[in-house]
Parts: sequence; C-alpha cells; structure tokens
Amino acid sequence: MTGLEKIIKAIEAEAQASVDKIIAEAKEEAGKILSIAEEEAKQECAKIAEKPALEAKAIISRAESGAKLIKRQMILDAKQQAISDIICKAKNKLTSLPDTEYFEIILQLVKKHAHTQQGIIKFSKADLDRMPKKFEKSLDSAIKEIPNASLTISKECAMINGGFILVYGDIEENCSFDALFNEAKEELQDKVNAFLFE
Repeated sequence: MTGLEKIIKAIEAEAQASVDKIIAEAKEEAGKILSIAEEEAKQECAKIAEKPALEAKAIISRAESGAKLIKRQMILDAKQQAISDIICKAKNKLTSLPDTEYFEIILQLVKKHAHTQQGIIKFSKADLDRMPKKFEKSLDSAIKEIPNASLTISKECAMINGGFILVYGDIEENCSFDALFNEAKEELQDKVNAFLFE
C-alpha cells in the first residue's frame, strides 16, 4: 500500500469515525427528542382522558345542584300550598260558624273598623238571611263607645262571602273576610308557617 493509499485510508477511517460519531450523536439526540415527545404525548393523552372525566364531574355537579334547587322549590311550593289551604279552610270555617258565634265575630270586627260618624253596613244575602233578630241592638251596643258612631244595616246585599262593607258617603271600607284575609296574608302565612314547619 502506497503512502497515498494510506493517507486516503486514514482520511476514510477518520471520516467514517466522524460520520459514526455524528450518526451516534444524532441517534442519541433523536432518542432524547423522541423520549420527550412520547412524554408530552402521554401527558396530552392523560389530559385528554382526564377532560371527559372532569366534564362528566361538572355535568354531575350541575345536575345535582339543579336537582337540589328543584327539590327546594317543590318543598317551598308544597309549604305554600299547605299554608294557602289552611288559610282557605280557616276562612271557610269562619263563614260556616253557627249564627251566634259568627255574628259575635262580626261585632268584634265592627268595633275595630267603625268610624266616628254615621254610616251604612252592608252584608251578603246569606248573612242578611241568617242575621239574628236583635242584631241591630247588638250592633248599636258594640259601637256605643266610639264617639258619634252610628251604623244602619242596608237592605241592599253586598257581593261578598262573609264579613261586611262599611259605607261612609263616597267611601267604602271592605271588611269582607276575603279582603281582611288578603290584607293580613303575609302575617297569616308567617304564623301558619311557624306553626307547621318550625
């Protein structure tokens, strides 16, 4: 082998060694890059796999919250219905009391609502028909302590279901049971609620 051939062989060997080294380094770098890419892919896969679980959790949480809200609303509606039913039954019971008791309550209400002037008191047809014979005297006695108070029972029927209407000139004061119950609705609801549910 000539000197030139030896030099070429040496250069080839050196070039081969350099190529092998570059290839080895490239393979090592590629391995590192591949390893990092695999790790990132695993993390991304985990995130993607986790996402439906998180979404499912969020959906379940929203559904539970919605169900709790519906349950609370249903309970509240049921309570309101129970309260309304009790108030309605109380009003009906009041109108169906025996005549003596019923008109005693009417007299108490008249004392509370009568004005210090002359007026007219109107009743429903049902109340006029069942009114005790001496009720007018009882009415006068009930308001005698109110200065200048005087009430005449009207022969004209009021379109009400229990209670009465006071008329003073152009002013009418609705003391029907419906009006009185509506006026005291919130207070009655609070009392019934406290009695039933607390």
